[in-house]
Amino acid sequence: MIDEGTVVSIFLVVLFLFTCPLIIVGFVWVMRKWMKHRREKQAFQRVIQSGIRSIDQMDGHQFEYFLVQLLKALGYRSVKGTKRSNDFGADLVMEKEKKKIVVQAKRYGYKQRVGIQAIQQVFAAIPFYQAQEAWVVTNSFYTASACKLAQACGVHLLDRWRLQQFIVNVNPEMTAQKVYENVEPARRNCPLCGSPLVVRSHQENTRRFFGCSSFPNCRHTEPLNAS
Repeated sequence: MIDEGTVVSIFLVVLFLFTCPLIIVGFVWVMRKWMKHRREKQAFQRVIQSGIRSIDQMDGHQFEYFLVQLLKALGYRSVKGTKRSNDFGADLVMEKEKKKIVVQAKRYGYKQRVGIQAIQQVFAAIPFYQAQEAWVVTNSFYTASACKLAQACGVHLLDRWRLQQFIVNVNPEMTAQKVYENVEPARRNCPLCGSPLVVRSHQENTRRFFGCSSFPNCRHTEPLNAS
């Protein structure tokens, strides 16, 4: 006959063999939830630190200005904007240690993708400015064809996620929020009456927008990032 102690031992072994996988599965589930929460927290912190939401509200001129400040913080010299009416494919031309880089800056809507035209334009700017590198920087993302062309041409791409990480690593003194709040956007005229548009702010928040200077005769408004 099997004594009582043996029965208890067998029961404990069976119980352990039954519950051990459940414990492991539960532990793995908890760890995955914790890691997901940690990644989400880090992503949220990156969004806040980078100021990408302020960039989303900028117009193209403000975005270019911010990139200039960002690159100056990295030690680039002779960073200058090109003539907007005749830029030959480059929005910015930068120099550092005798190496020249041309940059296309694309401040787009979040769901709008940068296509191959931006790659073609900045690649064509390389010989004109006698540059050694070409970059395209956007607050959005690129189409698959744009990524393939950039890889073939050796054009460096910074998309939304890479731009955020780039900003966090550089940590410029002139933040995106400061640029958005203090740098005037490019001048525009009202599409309805032709009067100059002026920058206004909502009373309940800091969001800025364009309003017609002939208000109240003309009540046209549009966001800064409309261009």
